[in-house]
Amino acid sequence: RWSARAIKAFSMAELEARKMKYATTGTESLLMGILTEGTSKASLYLRANGVTLFKVRSEAVNVLGKADMYFFSPEHPPLTEPAQKALDWAVDEHQKLGANGEISTTLLLLGIWEQKNSAGQKILAALGFDDKKAQEI
Repeated sequence: RWSARAIKAFSMAELEARKMKYATTGTESLLMGILTEGTSKASLYLRANGVTLFKVRSEAVNVLGKADMYFFSPEHPPLTEPAQKALDWAVDEHQKLGANGEISTTLLLLGIWEQKNSAGQKILAALGFDDKKAQEI
């Protein structure tokens, strides 16, 4: 079960993908969703370490390029493979930890970090996030 904050972050990720005119919801959009949600431990930690929504959007354009067409779909932008793997990683890690309760945005953030060479992981690395910070959170 996902926490209310994680569900909101996921919904905001889809919105961010649309704002950026991307046809899919990738790890970069999940990262933007965490920051847009704004109240979770993961969001507060990122902002305290200088990772802002503005910087992530800017870095997303550097990594993925600017969408060269206007994309609009009445449906949800589908997840990219790395984004799906990030979600799956969060679920698996929650089960491995035997944690009670809900899957948090922190596990979602760490799931993004675990997807090496994904857009979200590259953006985090470019903005100073590293394995040490992943352990701190």
